[in-house]
Amino acid sequence: MTETIELGELSIQVTRKAVRNVHLSVHPPDGRVTLTAPSNTRLDVARAYAISKLEWIRAQQSQLREQPRETPRQFVRRESHYVWGRRYLLDVEERDAAPGVHLDHRRITINVRPGSSTAKRAEVMHAWHKRLLHKAVPPLIEQWQPKLGVTVSRYYLQRMKTKWGSCNERASNIRLNTELVKKPKDLLEYVIVHEMAHLLEPTHNSRFIELLDIHYPCWREARSELNELPLTAEAWP
Repeated sequence: MTETIELGELSIQVTRKAVRNVHLSVHPPDGRVTLTAPSNTRLDVARAYAISKLEWIRAQQSQLREQPRETPRQFVRRESHYVWGRRYLLDVEERDAAPGVHLDHRRITINVRPGSSTAKRAEVMHAWHKRLLHKAVPPLIEQWQPKLGVTVSRYYLQRMKTKWGSCNERASNIRLNTELVKKPKDLLEYVIVHEMAHLLEPTHNSRFIELLDIHYPCWREARSELNELPLTAEAWP
């Protein structure tokens, strides 16, 4: 069941489900606010909780507004692109052959057919990003499964508009934002550990925090670094 709380100009989407604690979230890129509460929570109780967190909500929204964003990419020569947190210059080669991407120590070279559109070049780059992630993600999952005592049945990669990752604890799978390929690898690891910890605790309650403190004690620093890095230049609807 989903309802909306109106606090002046602020709208908060409230969802009741089988959880133990109330969880309040401010989502990028525009600061949308959601509140998840136990199934038997009255709307006036959820409203009172949201009011008590107004200062925190405003601070989170302000941080999102001030966070730097990438300029839109045109996929032309000498344009800057990032892989695993490192900046590379782009080179474009047009030839009548299968598209592809090559990385050396200074440049990313994208091979495309003559006259290819910006959208096609973006598609080729995104497919390459997914290949890089498919190489990086499985070893990290295998490394952390015995540490956390969980099993990930499957992982998925996709463009995600409001999250770096998500977890379906019932199906034991996780989803990861393909934008993570642009960030340092240790931040990819943090997101993977975060989502895998949700297999043990679905909410962000004190038990979840304790799990991260035990298994990934630098998680706060990783979260701060991830949130300070530029957001994608995607035009959000």
